[in-house]
Amino acid sequence: MADNAHHLEAWRDLYIMLGGSSAALIGLLFVAATLHIHEIVSNAMFKVRVRNSTLILIGTLVQAAAILTPQPIRILGIELLTLNLWGLWFPISLTYTAMLKPVTRRGGYSIYRGLYFMSGFAFGIVGAVTLIAGAWWGLFLVTICYVNCLLACIWNAWVMMLGIGQSERKRAR
Repeated sequence: MADNAHHLEAWRDLYIMLGGSSAALIGLLFVAATLHIHEIVSNAMFKVRVRNSTLILIGTLVQAAAILTPQPIRILGIELLTLNLWGLWFPISLTYTAMLKPVTRRGGYSIYRGLYFMSGFAFGIVGAVTLIAGAWWGLFLVTICYVNCLLACIWNAWVMMLGIGQSERKRAR
């Protein structure tokens, strides 16, 4: 455990910041969704993006909590592997469903966005397996996954904000 504490200390401040970012983004997402609930409920793409962004941000928050919890490296690796496999399920299922539909019926879903998410979770999975094997450098890969998830959720929020702004302008005319 002493060796674990030494390695974890180098990551502590980063994961306090990342966990705080995830928590803040979850709160902002709830406020924005509440203020624009009509637009979100009436648009299938917005509903899926809000749901998936919320779940992915919750997953990143749980990852930060796991990393900050004093525990053996192999247990941490198992927890992170489970979280990243769970996270990988969303883009795989959405991409599979989108591939069955013509482009015009995908509701704005981009297969490339799904591939972006999948590649990020692949980094997290490899990093978790590396931690299970006992190598601390796997946290670098887990961190790439984490930041990838945050960036994707911010991008989703931006796209939703633009779409809601466009629908509000149309109603005002």
